[in-house]
Amino acid sequence: MSGIRARRLGRGTVRVSELSFGGAGIGNLYSPVTDEDAAVALDSAWDAGLRYFDTAPHYGLGLSERRIGAALRGRPRDAYTVSTKVGRILEPVTGPVSGDDLADGGFAVPAAHRRRWDFSADGVCRSIESSLERLGLDRVDIVYLHDPDNHGEQAFREGYPALERLRAEGVVGAIGAGMNQAEMLTRFVRDTDVDAVLCAGRYTLLDHQALAELLPAASERGASVVIGGVFNSGLLADPKDGARFNYTEAPSELLDRARRLRTVAGRHGVTLRAAALAFPFAHPAVASVLVGIHAPYQVTDAAEQFAVDVPVDFWKEARAEGLLPPDVPVPGEGVVGAGAPGEDDAP
Repeated sequence: MSGIRARRLGRGTVRVSELSFGGAGIGNLYSPVTDEDAAVALDSAWDAGLRYFDTAPHYGLGLSERRIGAALRGRPRDAYTVSTKVGRILEPVTGPVSGDDLADGGFAVPAAHRRRWDFSADGVCRSIESSLERLGLDRVDIVYLHDPDNHGEQAFREGYPALERLRAEGVVGAIGAGMNQAEMLTRFVRDTDVDAVLCAGRYTLLDHQALAELLPAASERGASVVIGGVFNSGLLADPKDGARFNYTEAPSELLDRARRLRTVAGRHGVTLRAAALAFPFAHPAVASVLVGIHAPYQVTDAAEQFAVDVPVDFWKEARAEGLLPPDVPVPGEGVVGAGAPGEDDAP
């Protein structure tokens, strides 16, 4: 096993590896991935020490769940953690299937199902039951309410209480919400008893929205934050012309900022990717960083970059250049706030 450590989520018993596998890519996000390539990517992740695998019915209309389930089927069940999500029910399309899901969902899969928003208690239970069937598992470790942005009332009134009951019954180990925003996640942390929230793209080298309220609230409440989208859809992985920032083409000012950060990183002998992966862990509420993966080389690169010790002088120069605000915590400064909700554990 590698040196990738595990952390406990919130005050519960579920553990996640600090570097984790984001499953949207192997759901054919934007372009097809063969079953063989997906399997090799997942096996490579295991060999690299990743033990937390995140997926959702939304990802490839169930394809990501099926592929992750197949890859983990022969592994010791207590050796890994799987999270999936609820809020979108997959319903079969009647009649002949024509076209793909790219226009509606962004996934290169046949449009054999349609998504229906449902954060009701019944919808949550139905969704989990279907996910377990696709995963081939008898339990799921973490369940997130998925993108309840426009369905907040139902998610808080019906969906969350259903998850809380399932956690109490031992059907799921940990519960939370996953979104591309920080504001509603802060409400989940403050007003409910979630173990963790998954915040995508809002705590990165370029976007610090989660620092205003979400991360302090998580520290105060003893909840964990899992960070997704640490590369902001690619801009912080490779700031080239046409690079994406949060799913759309990056504005010129952000492209320039990313390139300046890359230049500073190069002066200190590290890559921009290594800095992007290291950055979130300066805040004690952060338990894991999810990296979207669809190919084995991405696993190798992510593990190698994650292992890099980014020099303190990089962070100092980034601040001096105005590329990071003075109040944003950076690695090497020690923890801030109330302390990490889950202590570091041995791998």
